[in-house]
Amino acid sequence: MRFKALITAICLLLGFAATPMQAGAAEEIKIVGFGDSLMAAYNLQASEGFPARLEAALRERGHNVSITDAGVSGDTTSGGLARLDWSIPDGTDGVILELGANDALRGLPPEKTRENLEAMIERLKQRGIAVLLAGMLAPPNMGGDYETSFNAIYPDLATKYQLTLYPFFLDGVTGNPDLVLSDGMHPNPNGINKMVENILPVAEQFLSAIAAQ
Repeated sequence: MRFKALITAICLLLGFAATPMQAGAAEEIKIVGFGDSLMAAYNLQASEGFPARLEAALRERGHNVSITDAGVSGDTTSGGLARLDWSIPDGTDGVILELGANDALRGLPPEKTRENLEAMIERLKQRGIAVLLAGMLAPPNMGGDYETSFNAIYPDLATKYQLTLYPFFLDGVTGNPDLVLSDGMHPNPNGINKMVENILPVAEQFLSAIAAQ
């Protein structure tokens, strides 16, 4: 007992014991950005992509977080569902689920998009992984009925499963030629910065919800 007390005293003197900062330090929250080319830094350097930029912005604000890029260009919700289990490693705390844009561009049935997203959400919830649902809007040229049906998917699922929702992933970028690549669709580095700026408050809420669990 005396030897143990002596060792403890020495550790305290040398500063080896847990300091208040160490004791209160939050464990790193592990996030996966799971999506299509909008997530996958299309035609950009990896450091310019959404996952890297969002991670940097959150760290600058004091959050101990890592965000892994699991985006695949051209992916649909069907493709995402097929690769979900092996793309999201064990130990993941949360997923930013961003899929559906390619479904809409291809005119795939909104009912199928909803079904696939719901299946992904349920699988992630079964694994105890929180979901931030990044919404998408249908192109207006798809017609009013398609637009109404598609655009309702994300808020409906967020309500049903009590998810953190970011209504439109490209908010503030779509239609602004200064923020997109020459294809007129994908964000350039300035567009990525705008996306990060806009989603940052929601991302912080998401991290707070994960930390509270």
